[in-house]
Amino acid sequence: MTSIIFMGTPDFSAPILRMLHNEGYDIKAVVTQPDRPVGRKRVLTPPPVKAAALELGLPVIQPEKLRGSEELQQILDLQPDIVITAAFGQILPKELLDAPPLGCINVHASLLPKYRGGAPIHQAIMDGEKETGVTIMYMAEKLDAGDIISQKAIAIEEDDHTGGLFNKLSVVGCELLKETLPSIINRTNSRIVQDETQVTFASNISREQERIDWTKDATTLYNQVRGLHPWPVAYTTFEEGNFKIWWAQVGQAKHNVTPGTVVAIAKDHFEVAAGNGTALALYDIQPAGKKRMTAEDYLRGTGSKLQIGDQFK
Repeated sequence: MTSIIFMGTPDFSAPILRMLHNEGYDIKAVVTQPDRPVGRKRVLTPPPVKAAALELGLPVIQPEKLRGSEELQQILDLQPDIVITAAFGQILPKELLDAPPLGCINVHASLLPKYRGGAPIHQAIMDGEKETGVTIMYMAEKLDAGDIISQKAIAIEEDDHTGGLFNKLSVVGCELLKETLPSIINRTNSRIVQDETQVTFASNISREQERIDWTKDATTLYNQVRGLHPWPVAYTTFEEGNFKIWWAQVGQAKHNVTPGTVVAIAKDHFEVAAGNGTALALYDIQPAGKKRMTAEDYLRGTGSKLQIGDQFK
């Protein structure tokens, strides 16, 4: 029986762990990030992969930093045949990469060599891509640069957002790994070197990437909003406070005013001028110091004084 160390952290990874368990693989341990404080009350919360592992009765290892740690030695002592990672969140040290006879493989949520890095799903949507997918790859010391074993592509629909696409790609990742793993174990799999001339990167989302630049056209801003939904969420400023935009659409209003200006107000949304004479229609928002709400509720309450001509920045 092939022995596995599985390494992953978010919701994307948990179904992949469950699939490996259901297929009967010998999972020696599950490695995931430490529990973190979540929410306004900062409740210490286990990552989804830990919750899944405990439910399945699997041992869990949670290194704060893998390199040079006691936990790394603990993993090496288990002598797995293969290490499988899926959105683990840390770079594996060479000592671990070289240890398993079948290597270390990664389930990566992009069609490599495009979108190497920690936020491939966010970035693909923000860039307006029409297609993404999953790559099963060998891990190397350089980030997401290892040889490709297999890939599967899916369309990015016009109303897809990061949360929904995470779920779709998790399913794809499960299916593709299930299909691919026997050939890796039998050493009959393909191995394709990545074309370095086609490489693009998707680093973890920065605070600056979350901020709306109203001079950009409405389609670009819509892609930004859905690429940041439901986390970390796009924002702008209004009346000196941060104003989150949870959901929006390309608006209908045409204008020749300064970007950021309110140009239309309806019952369930309002439109803000964007670049090139376009407008962004806001439907799901969160004013500074308030809870998330629909634009309709906002316009009936806190935003009842909103007027055409008001300025978002």
